Amino acid sequence: MEGMRKTKSFERYSLGILIIGGAGFIGLNLAEQLLAAGRAVTILDRAPPPRSARDAFAALPGGLIVETGDIADHAHLSTLIACHRDGVIYGAAITAGPQREARDASTILAVNLGGLVATLEAAREAGVRRVINLSSAAAWGAAGTRHARLIEDETPEDPRALYPITKFAGERFCARLAGLWGADIRSVRLSGVFGPWEYDTGLRDTLSPQWQILKALDAGDHAILPRAGHRDWLYARDAARAVIALLDAPKLTHDLYNIAPGAPTALLDWGRMAAKALGLPETRCRLAQAGETATIDLHMPRDRAPMDITRLVADTGFAPAFDDAASVADLLAWRAAIAAGAAPEERE
Repeated sequence: MEGMRKTKSFERYSLGILIIGGAGFIGLNLAEQLLAAGRAVTILDRAPPPRSARDAFAALPGGLIVETGDIADHAHLSTLIACHRDGVIYGAAITAGPQREARDASTILAVNLGGLVATLEAAREAGVRRVINLSSAAAWGAAGTRHARLIEDETPEDPRALYPITKFAGERFCARLAGLWGADIRSVRLSGVFGPWEYDTGLRDTLSPQWQILKALDAGDHAILPRAGHRDWLYARDAARAVIALLDAPKLTHDLYNIAPGAPTALLDWGRMAAKALGLPETRCRLAQAGETATIDLHMPRDRAPMDITRLVADTGFAPAFDDAASVADLLAWRAAIAAGAAPEERE
């Protein structure tokens, strides 16, 4: 395996960060921000990042190693983790829809939970300083629509589909093993994330509604929503900032953290801003009329309540940098730069 032949080069990155599933949407945003800060990063994924990401990252001051491999190869996984004692982020996941659930439950379990447990065991053996498990707001399950606000350890979860079930179980594995081992293992529940580097990897059955809206507008179609979509939508750059803040915090006081902007906004408003910024009528993004079929999938029959981020703010000082207008401007600038062959620097 190519990754195994590179292992000796990891010695100079012994204080670097390993991102498992790093060629995916969230992983690429994490890698970009770490590299922009001049840090050493290793990405492990089943396939390398897209060429546009590799070209963009090559211009950043940090050091990047790309490893291709299957997380089921536990010997390879353990070797990589042993070379990254400063921090490991586990982001490998299959965000499965009902069809994939029905035909491939064992693979979903192996990636979303089996790979996580193997990572935790290898991290314990290597003495990794901190492991961050990327979970999802989906772990709330049906409870997400039954409460006014979602608070860690206070709102009872009710996951029903395989993706949220495995995410919830992964959080519990992390908390239990951290207690048994005295290890620093933290889980984060990411809200509905959208933004740069989102693409169809084959493992994501649920691309963001924002991605769907831009795709429809690009094709000259109307983006038709079933409802306004009030949710605490999280821009990918803010998500990465929060995860890195938790990775670097000198002291954390909880096993689980919500990552969200702190308040809901309407997807309809975001879509209309995007249409206007593209020089199109705002009405190109609209609500479905009576008897009309929506073309944008919000992934839930009802809007989930916003997540409380009191813990995150208290332990890291996190505050979102992107509101709707800023995220539209930044995402469209990023898309234009990618189309032109170079990614823009992140806006302050």
